[in-house]
Amino acid sequence: MKKTVAVLLCLVMVLGLFVGCGGGNTAAEETAGELNLFTWDGMFPQEVLDDFEAQTGIRIYYSNFDSDESMLAKLEETQGGDYDVVIADDYIIELAVNEGLVQKLDKSKISTYDNLNPLYMGQFYDPTDEYTVPWGAGIPLIVYNPALTGFDMTGYEDLWNPALKDNVALIGNYRVIDGIVLKTMGESFNTEDVAKIEAAGEKLKAMADNVRVINDNNTQDFLISEEVAAAFLYTSQVNAALNARDDLKVCYPKEGLGFGIMAAFIPSQAPNSDAAHLFLEYLNQPEVAAKCFEYLGYYCTNKAAEDYISEEMYDMLVVPDTVTEGESIKNLSQEAEDAHAKIWNEFKTACGQ
Repeated sequence: MKKTVAVLLCLVMVLGLFVGCGGGNTAAEETAGELNLFTWDGMFPQEVLDDFEAQTGIRIYYSNFDSDESMLAKLEETQGGDYDVVIADDYIIELAVNEGLVQKLDKSKISTYDNLNPLYMGQFYDPTDEYTVPWGAGIPLIVYNPALTGFDMTGYEDLWNPALKDNVALIGNYRVIDGIVLKTMGESFNTEDVAKIEAAGEKLKAMADNVRVINDNNTQDFLISEEVAAAFLYTSQVNAALNARDDLKVCYPKEGLGFGIMAAFIPSQAPNSDAAHLFLEYLNQPEVAAKCFEYLGYYCTNKAAEDYISEEMYDMLVVPDTVTEGESIKNLSQEAEDAHAKIWNEFKTACGQ
């Protein structure tokens, strides 16, 4: 999940990098050079990156990818090198770990590690919490303008309503979109039954007349500007839409929710592993994390940061334990993955995208 998801997800920077750790900035002084950060565009407020550079003297080079799959391809190409910190979605991290492209964390170098919320730990992609630091979670939802739809939306099935012709925006994660179709059929996001996946593909194509745009970045803008009446959005996009307009409504689909976690990891051949650990330690300072989550709009995965979330953002970013009851996208057999890719390409063609 990313960038994807957004919505629902750092206030005053701390004076010293190691508040409460003692010993000043010795580690920072000994960690020279550069930090190569690889993630989606717009994941951090610039002031957070600037303050890290000012405190440590380490220059951050921020590179972007447009999908989890392209990130993994780049990581495979470099054999786990070139990048020091990567932030990506849960299911793709599982593949990277299995391919030996992720190194185990040295938690003795991350004094803020215990600030993380146990709710988001021990997940399928890193069951023993050896490789990753959770950095945002969410559930994609439908947001709509009731004045334009003419009806209240209650589930994914409403996206096929003829009243929404040429009036729907969708995120571009094909497993998520295919997954919600499967949910309307009473199936799991992660079914291995190719016949069911193909049947979902036929149903998905029937939605094409309603879809005006498929876009993974800033999809909420089409809803805010009233170019569409309804949109299926990542959590951060949901929050952005609701903050922009108070006349929009959220639909928690009756067919069942999805759930995903973004996490940070250090590639196996990271050029500057010490700087990577220092960056993860810095990000998980409560004040820094709170600033980041308010900017990002995903659910806060840092328990200690919750006290620093502003009152107006608190209910959007700090959620009850039940959020993890949603189903996560997981890796499938190659046959099932190929079926998903085929139906997605057919759907985009049907939508004229």
